[in-house]
Amino acid sequence: MTDMRSSIMLVDDHPLLRKGLKQLISLEDELEVVAEFSNGKDAIPVAVELDPDLIILDLNMQGMDGLETLKQLRDEGVTSRIVMLTVSDADEDVVAAITNGADGYLLKDMEPEQLIEQIKRAIEGKMVLSEVITEVLATALRRPAPQGGGKLESLTNRELEILKLIAKGMSNKVIARELDISDGTVKVHVKHLLKKLGLRSRVEAAVWMVNQQGGKHE
Repeated sequence: MTDMRSSIMLVDDHPLLRKGLKQLISLEDELEVVAEFSNGKDAIPVAVELDPDLIILDLNMQGMDGLETLKQLRDEGVTSRIVMLTVSDADEDVVAAITNGADGYLLKDMEPEQLIEQIKRAIEGKMVLSEVITEVLATALRRPAPQGGGKLESLTNRELEILKLIAKGMSNKVIARELDISDGTVKVHVKHLLKKLGLRSRVEAAVWMVNQQGGKHE
């Protein structure tokens, strides 16, 4: 029987927070912390190798900050869902994180139960946000996807199929089951289609696809 537990990587320079988060996650049977790092520089090569289901990333870290780490992870082709966990609710931090490929933005003052619930939602393929962040993000996503210069015609039939499922909010695991292919195959297709479309994250791909289909925001 294959292990259906979702893999999580923690990147935060506060040992106490990492420990608490790890303990919280270990209480959930379907979640597993597979790696933890105190800085982005060390985390990047391991993230590339493991391509975990979810990376929880601190924004303000010593040395390479969370935003730079996020950019490099996406540049390296990491397709994991990446959620920022931070104390900053500044508009520019939120917008910068989302436009550079984050799949969610949560504040560290959340209740533990809420945090676990949001982690599970992120793994399912949903965008996760602390309440105060929602309005900021709604504004950011109403702008056209930043690069998106690619064309649907450049995608293979399989890539287009996967893009449509991403636009419905499905995770790699769900897409793999839906199309009867492996998680690894889905990840490869996602990397290719993001590169072809000039997009940095699944969230951008979903928004871009919705716009292509004429479902533009008011």
